[in-house]
Amino acid sequence: MKYSNRTSLVVAASLAALLTVAGCHKKNSAPPPPPAPPASAPAPMATIAAEPSTIAPGGSSTLTWKTTDATNVSIVGLGQVASAGTQTVSPTQTTSYHLIAQGDGGTADATATVTVASAAPPPPSNIGESNIDENAFEGAVKPVFFDYDSYDVRPDAQSTIQANANFLNQHPGLKVVVGGYCDDRGSTEYNLALGENRANAAKQALAAAGVSPDRLRTVSYGKEKQFCTEQNEACWQQNRRAQFTLDQ
Repeated sequence: MKYSNRTSLVVAASLAALLTVAGCHKKNSAPPPPPAPPASAPAPMATIAAEPSTIAPGGSSTLTWKTTDATNVSIVGLGQVASAGTQTVSPTQTTSYHLIAQGDGGTADATATVTVASAAPPPPSNIGESNIDENAFEGAVKPVFFDYDSYDVRPDAQSTIQANANFLNQHPGLKVVVGGYCDDRGSTEYNLALGENRANAAKQALAAAGVSPDRLRTVSYGKEKQFCTEQNEACWQQNRRAQFTLDQ
């Protein structure tokens, strides 16, 4: 009986020891979550512009481009370029510059075109220009008139400017003095400045119509040379002008 009790005690002690050992073991940790998928790379962007976009033969234009998120940038005809920059080009004929930007997110492209204008026709012959005197010139090249206290070329003067330019372009050997005039109101200094502005405005209008600026010389007469001396608006209007005369 004592042996049996002893055996039971040994078995009970062994079980208790096993339970104690089992309780001391840590539970296994859960596996870590899988890594997040990599974010997709942004798509490249590309722009390119040419300034000026139209040039004369022998002229040049400046290309300006910019890209983002690109690792490889090229311009067809120019080769590899920086991701952003400028470059002067002088094409001999109308040319399109194709920019290609490649990156991890794909490819972007853009195009700028430089137009080469046709060569201007040769100027007309100067034969007979020596026979054009001041009266004949003033009969063909008319003055333009201005509003009070203004040097803006009025819309109703545009047809006169164009007719004057046509005549001068048909006689490229003629050089012209563009005189700016004012009515007699205001100070001498003010009117000299206003006359200069009127002469320059008329010169710029002729140049815009195709007359070479090198043929045009400006001078301001202010209010010193009056075409009419009456004190009324009709007379003052005659004095607010740009007058064209032959440059001797």
